[in-house]
Amino acid sequence: MTAIEFDPKKTTLEDAIAITAINTDQNPDIYINGTNITEADILAEMQYHPAQDQRSAMIVAAESLIITELFKQRCQTLGLLKDGTSVSESNVTEDKLSELLVDKEVDIPRVSDEECERYYNANPEKFHTSPLLEVDHILIAADKEDFDQRAEAQELAQSLLEQIKLKPHTFAEKAKMHSMCPSKEHGGSLGQISKGQTVAEFERVLFLSPTGLVPSPIESRYGFHIANIHRKVEGNLIPFEVVENKVKIYLDEKVRRKAVSQYIQLLISEADIRGFEFDVSDSPLVQ
Repeated sequence: MTAIEFDPKKTTLEDAIAITAINTDQNPDIYINGTNITEADILAEMQYHPAQDQRSAMIVAAESLIITELFKQRCQTLGLLKDGTSVSESNVTEDKLSELLVDKEVDIPRVSDEECERYYNANPEKFHTSPLLEVDHILIAADKEDFDQRAEAQELAQSLLEQIKLKPHTFAEKAKMHSMCPSKEHGGSLGQISKGQTVAEFERVLFLSPTGLVPSPIESRYGFHIANIHRKVEGNLIPFEVVENKVKIYLDEKVRRKAVSQYIQLLISEADIRGFEFDVSDSPLVQ
């Protein structure tokens, strides 16, 4: 077999994994300012980073170990840690290291009252109480995987809807006869509902519809719904004074995350990282 040259300065983790599979004599390890992070370290770390495939999990695990090692080395430089072990030999967590460094080196500005009020005024939709709807419905159930059954359910729902349009007073009767929802025992009444209380695809249409009979059946994962909105109470804007503290906490945390992200990017840019190509812009750990 032809030998494959491994250059830790140029080879990415993906290449390193491929080399390991082809030629086990080569060393796919990563070096952070001379400190070794082995493939075994990365494989052990993967359990904490579930991903859509093994490669993605391995990359995120490597990024996590790199960032933690950079934190540890910086803490050691500043005299914040007593031992000189690498992160793979230490019990110090990334969160603890980050906390030590942020307190020591990162200047995090505090959000002003004026900034909080500007955010509140620019995002009124975030500070409304949920609307309330008083709704009756009929569920024509159908398995989401059974296309023939769904076609039949849609046809029946449309037929019932047309009949109800002609004779609105028959809604409760038809609910009791055809609906597969327990609400059929109460004429299809769901009572008062707010956002988050029913299935998302059904809710989405309901809260965008005016009062009255919804003109078309609403499809959801459970089948097709005929809905009649009796009453709609719009949500109210919550006064700034009520949410001011929550806005401040949210914005302070947002500013903190950005400052820490910039600090991590600085550590990465100044480090001698070999065996791994760190794409800061795409890394969720840096963001």
